[in-house]
Amino acid sequence: MKYDFKAIEQKWQAVWEEKKTFQAKDGTDKKKWYGLVEFPYPSGAGMHVGHIKAYSGLEVISRKRRMEGYNVLFPIGFDAFGLPAENYAIKTGVHPRLTTDRNIAHFTDQLKRAGFSFDWSRVIDTSSDEYYRWTQWIFLKMFENGLAFRDTALVNYCPSCKVVLSNEDSQGGKCDICHSDVIQKTKDVWYLRITRYADKLLEGLDHVDYLPNVRQQQINWIGKSTGAFVDFKLKDTDEKLRVYTTRPDTLYGVTFMVIAPEHPILDKYRDRVNMDEIEAYRAECARKTEFERTQLVKDKTGVRIQGLTGINPLTGQEVPIYAADYVMMGYGTGAIMAVPAHDQRDYEFAKTFGLDIVQVIEGGDISKEAYASEGKMINSGFLNGLSDKKSAIRAAIAKLEELGLGEEGVQYKMKDWAFNRQRYWGEPIPIVHCPKCGMVPVPYEELPLRLPEVKEFLPGEGGESPLARIESFVNCKCPKCGGKAKRETDTMPQWAGSSWYYLRYIDPKCDTGIADPEKMKYWMPVDWYNGGMEHVTRHMIYSRFWHKFLYDIGIVPCDEPYAKRTAQGLVLGANGVKMSKSLGNVVDPNDVIDLYGADTLRTYVLFMGDYGSAAPWSDSSMKGCKRFLERVADLPSRVRPGAGAKLESAFHKTVRKVSSDIEEMKFNTAIAAMMSLLNEIETADGISAEQLGVFVRLLCPFAPHLCEEIWESTGHKGLCSESAWPEFDESKTVDETVEVAVQVNGKLRGTVTLPMNCENGEALAIAKADEKIQPFIEGKTIVKEIVVPNRIVNLVVKG
Repeated sequence: MKYDFKAIEQKWQAVWEEKKTFQAKDGTDKKKWYGLVEFPYPSGAGMHVGHIKAYSGLEVISRKRRMEGYNVLFPIGFDAFGLPAENYAIKTGVHPRLTTDRNIAHFTDQLKRAGFSFDWSRVIDTSSDEYYRWTQWIFLKMFENGLAFRDTALVNYCPSCKVVLSNEDSQGGKCDICHSDVIQKTKDVWYLRITRYADKLLEGLDHVDYLPNVRQQQINWIGKSTGAFVDFKLKDTDEKLRVYTTRPDTLYGVTFMVIAPEHPILDKYRDRVNMDEIEAYRAECARKTEFERTQLVKDKTGVRIQGLTGINPLTGQEVPIYAADYVMMGYGTGAIMAVPAHDQRDYEFAKTFGLDIVQVIEGGDISKEAYASEGKMINSGFLNGLSDKKSAIRAAIAKLEELGLGEEGVQYKMKDWAFNRQRYWGEPIPIVHCPKCGMVPVPYEELPLRLPEVKEFLPGEGGESPLARIESFVNCKCPKCGGKAKRETDTMPQWAGSSWYYLRYIDPKCDTGIADPEKMKYWMPVDWYNGGMEHVTRHMIYSRFWHKFLYDIGIVPCDEPYAKRTAQGLVLGANGVKMSKSLGNVVDPNDVIDLYGADTLRTYVLFMGDYGSAAPWSDSSMKGCKRFLERVADLPSRVRPGAGAKLESAFHKTVRKVSSDIEEMKFNTAIAAMMSLLNEIETADGISAEQLGVFVRLLCPFAPHLCEEIWESTGHKGLCSESAWPEFDESKTVDETVEVAVQVNGKLRGTVTLPMNCENGEALAIAKADEKIQPFIEGKTIVKEIVVPNRIVNLVVKG
């Protein structure tokens, strides 16, 4: 059969669309399977081949599941809010709605041309008001339950873009958008109280099937630690400065304390401290991002606080207090106790400022560096001699509690989620600010609170959202008292829409809730979620948090959204560097499809290497996959009546391997197994029509267009995509014969073919009779015979 991929692919994509082949059916008696891929942000650049690899893993598994008889939900949508569309609007004046719709149309064309089996009847767009109505609904439920709140905080602010930036968007102190210097600015910030769910998020990891590194990254991100809260009295005041430490057993080694430059105690005692020096230092810190301030490797800066001194709760000794940028008000209590002998950052600070270093754990050489390992407690009063860290910590906590100067405590590295942006292209936060009633939620029946039309997308001079300039949007009536009020003008971050999108796929047109409860019972949880490693912390933790909250208020039927999570590796440029538009090494899937066909592209991105690892693009390997499919297209010409008996074991072995490898995401070895089988077919006397059907069904999840064409052309009814997945007979995967090495006096002298699992006597007889072995044993005495079944025969001779 001639492999005319252009005609074949257009033909079968039209057939699938007409027959609605991949539409999931709600609530059938079939076993359900819900496969989820991370929906794309519809950028102006379109998709690159990395997207194709990202979606191809679960694409293959989804197609296999359908052939196994499952009712499969494999949806796609678009995470459409975000800064790029708004920045483009600022430059060009083109409304983000127009560019987003145009980009979605382009992405859709690219995905359909690749032949993905998505259920296109369930497409969602997070920027549509039908969708963000329910994002706002969830936010209001969180507000009702005390999980959404407002507070003042230092934020990373770009004076040029007039926008608040996340740490990730302001690394190195530069704005990721315009590369200007970023400063720190105090602003009102909306937060979601994710820390309230920290333990639930950790406990839930014991009940899901995540890759080990995915699980560990989430554990590290949450960062639960157990230790103690310790109160240091401030000399000549009634104040106590509270710190959190995981090592209260090292209190005898505290030689100074450090507080955040913004700590409110400095303002409270501004008349007795060196406030001018502190204010100057605060201004210096304001020019640094949080990312810069908390870096381990950097110059140590700080100011000694004159007029405030701490008192060590165990020793009674006075402890100097410093303000330094590496302590942040948003972390812990905004104050730390410093034990320079056993913490490298404290050690470097002490060296810089000429502070005492007192060793309290035996070991190391503190004249050179801090000793951060375990050892016997020394110079520590009642703790001296203890060498078990846990025992020393328990004893220290007991003493603090006895003195009323501390208690056992738990802290988390994860902070509450800053949940607002001062931009236009995002979900409006549905809150009204009333001078009489305070913060009042927009009534549910008035949702969605729609984005107003604007012509000017630049944020205000003070970093306010563009919405703040639209009086008709800002000025409103308080829903509670009816008085004059003002709307919240910040919008939600891009993470909002992606925190629950998997639920909307279940019922994308529902107008009575996020989805019909019965449909959620049928489809949830997601059986398998695949995506990039870059999203296994923030996105996955945020969405697990939202889901657990929805479970707690009775909206969803299970407490974890994703039963299983895997990840794909990057597709690198041909030069081994990550694909980037600026580097000019991005490969457009449409270009590949035009030249080689969608099936070749689909096969290659899964054959290029281990699915979970990064792999460079190779045009020569792509051509090899094209040649493989051309040979497959010729298989119908090899069908012979009565042929294929010698291939029976090879077929059963290949079905077993491909079936297993797909489940383990070893797609490259699954394809290699089919290539090996094709080699065997081409050296045999032909194959049976039944064997051709088996091969085509095995390959169908990878190269469905070609397989549909072969399936139809060889007289099969229906679609190959809807046929039954091939089965194998375990007994026929065992070879009838085996090649065994024959040694004489421990040296390899030849090989013989033996019946599988034959008796030792038969193996010896065949080995001795072999013409290559006889010269080494003829005329000699065999003194010992060793047989390792199915592996080796060893003859020991003399003479």
